[in-house]
Amino acid sequence: MHAIYFNGEKLLKKTMPKPRRGRLEALVRVHLAGICATDLEILEGYMGLRGVPGHEFVGTVESAPRRELIGKRVVGEINIPCGKCSICRRGLGKHCPTRSVLGIQGKNGAFAEYLTLPVKNLHTVPAGIPDEAAVFTELLAAACEVPARVTIHRGQKVAVLGDGRLAAMVAQVLALRTDHVNVFGTDKQKLALIGKTGVSTHGAGQLHAYRRSFDTVVECTGSPEGLPAAADLVRPQGTIVLKSTYHGALQWNPSPLVVDEITIVGSRCGPFDTALRLLALEEIVTRPFLTAVYPFVEWRRAFEHAREPGSFKIAVRLD
Repeated sequence: MHAIYFNGEKLLKKTMPKPRRGRLEALVRVHLAGICATDLEILEGYMGLRGVPGHEFVGTVESAPRRELIGKRVVGEINIPCGKCSICRRGLGKHCPTRSVLGIQGKNGAFAEYLTLPVKNLHTVPAGIPDEAAVFTELLAAACEVPARVTIHRGQKVAVLGDGRLAAMVAQVLALRTDHVNVFGTDKQKLALIGKTGVSTHGAGQLHAYRRSFDTVVECTGSPEGLPAAADLVRPQGTIVLKSTYHGALQWNPSPLVVDEITIVGSRCGPFDTALRLLALEEIVTRPFLTAVYPFVEWRRAFEHAREPGSFKIAVRLD
C-alpha cells in the first residue's frame, strides 16, 4: 500500500506492506483522512512518532472478525488500551499507561490506504453523513468531551480561546447548551466563518475588555500562551478547560490560578456516538470548515496548506 511516513525528520511517500489485522481487529480501507493540529505538532517532534501519522479518518471495513461489519463505513476511536492494568479496569482505557494511539504513538495511522483498529474502537457512520462530514467525527467528539467533563448551564458565560478547527467545533457544541458563547482569535476570516454559526466572535485585541468575565473558558489555541490568556478571562472560582497539546514548554507563573481559586480541567478525546448523532441531526456545521480536500498524489501540498493562516480542516483522499 501507499502511505505517508514520518521518519523523525520529514514526511515521505512510502510503499509499505498492507497491515495484517489482529484477531480482534478490523482492516479498514481509508477513504479520507484529516490533518489535525496534533499531526503538525508531531512533525515538530511531539510524541516522538516514527511511522504513519493521522488519526482522523473515515473508511470501509474490508475484513473483520464480525461479518456484519464488512462493507460498513466507519470511523474509529484512536486509543488502544491494554485492557488489563488498574487504569483500564477502572474504565479509563484512554488513559492506559501502555496504550497505543492511532497515528500518534505506537500504531500506524490514517495517512495510508489501509489501517487496522480493534473492532470495539469502530463506529458505523449513518448513511446520511457524507465522508466530508464524517472525517470531523474525532474532532467533534473531542469538542463533545467539554460538556461531558464540565457542566454548562443555560445562561452561563463561556469563552473559547482560539479560532481553528477545534475551536469551531467546541463553540458549536457549547452553543447547544448556552446562548452566551464568545470566541476569541487572531484571524479575522476564520472568526467571520465561526461567527456565521451564531456565536459571538472577538479579536485578540479585545481580550483585556473581558478580563475575569467568564464562568468557563475553553482553551483551544494550541499555544503555550493560551493558558495565561484563559486565566485572564475566567472569573474567580471559574473553570478553565485545557484542550491544547503542543511541542514546547510553558513558562508562566500559575499564581493567579491559586489566588482566584480557578479549577483546571484537562479534556482530550470524547464520545464518538454523541458526535455522530449531532452530525446525523445536522446540529453541527462542518462544511464551511473543510478548507480543501487533496488527492493522495498532492499530499505534500495538503500538509503545506494545513500550516497556512486561514485554513481550517485539510483532508487527503486515499481511495
